[in-house]
Amino acid sequence: MKSRSHVLPVGVLTALLLSQVCSGIKWLTLSQTTSHINQTQHCKRLSGLVSSQVQLCRSNLELMQTIVQAAREVKKTCQKTFADMRWNCSSIEIAADGQKYPPDLDRGTREAAFVYALSAATISHTIARACTSGDLRLCTCGPIPAEIPEPGYRWGGCADNLHYGLMTGSKFSDAPMKMKRSGSHANKLMHLHNSEVGRQVLRESMVMKCKCHGVSGSCSIRTCWRGLQDLREIAMDLKTKYLSATKVIHRPMGTRKQLVPKDIDIRPVRENELVYLQSSPDFCSKNEKLGSVGTQDRQCNKTSVGSDSCDLMCCGRGYNPYTEKLVERCHCKYHWCCYVTCKKCERIVERYVCK
Repeated sequence: MKSRSHVLPVGVLTALLLSQVCSGIKWLTLSQTTSHINQTQHCKRLSGLVSSQVQLCRSNLELMQTIVQAAREVKKTCQKTFADMRWNCSSIEIAADGQKYPPDLDRGTREAAFVYALSAATISHTIARACTSGDLRLCTCGPIPAEIPEPGYRWGGCADNLHYGLMTGSKFSDAPMKMKRSGSHANKLMHLHNSEVGRQVLRESMVMKCKCHGVSGSCSIRTCWRGLQDLREIAMDLKTKYLSATKVIHRPMGTRKQLVPKDIDIRPVRENELVYLQSSPDFCSKNEKLGSVGTQDRQCNKTSVGSDSCDLMCCGRGYNPYTEKLVERCHCKYHWCCYVTCKKCERIVERYVCK
């Protein structure tokens, strides 16, 4: 009796490989979670998690609501940061089952580089802030700095617990890339590198924040603590790195393969630069194979000279004007004491969308 070999169709093989490549950010499907995660049996029902993440969920249930919040922040922040560009992070709106990502996030592109970096920074940022707000019982405020403050300043308040955020966040978000079967080695290296770049930007966002004390607002004494900048500022720093990202190739370096810059391979990859393996389309026209939704019907700014200008956003195709009626509060008056009354005013504004 002849043995029959089972050969998977090329399409099935491709789908399996793609699902492995992008598994590192499948946890972002938690943004669609509506139920409260308060029992260990809930963990295995969560979509997008690998086995080690499910185990982390079971051993630290309290943390999961913070991670769900982080997933929502990634989606919201990414779309706000790129609202003025052709690629507007719409591909992060993935199916609830998390089985397939659009090609712009699974091909090792600079867009994937940004999303991985932002995801790594956001989960650690959200956890660090949750320690400060008291939402997590397993951590408290960050440590008081060792250096002595200047005269008129004193350490106090509640610092963001960056150390705990980085330690716990990286353990969760890097887990898929550290599994033996997590896609190609090149993609794994790229995603781990970009995730670390995101965390490095987060570390650099730690600044001194102060509150004034004194008679009649004299600010004779300032109580200060170390706090993280808002996520939107961190995202803008990462966007700058996205715009100057370096294309790399996977090639032997010594006894193992590493990522090296494609056009300037005389130097190693820098620790603070985002890297990508495959070039992206221009995102002008719809192309599902490349993960481009196109810019047709996207709103553009007629007077802008930036990336949101009608010329750049519409890729030279032109644009259509339309009018919109806005109802706003106006002629507001303050009444003693203590309320404000306003009238409602209507005005017509002209908008433009790409052809």
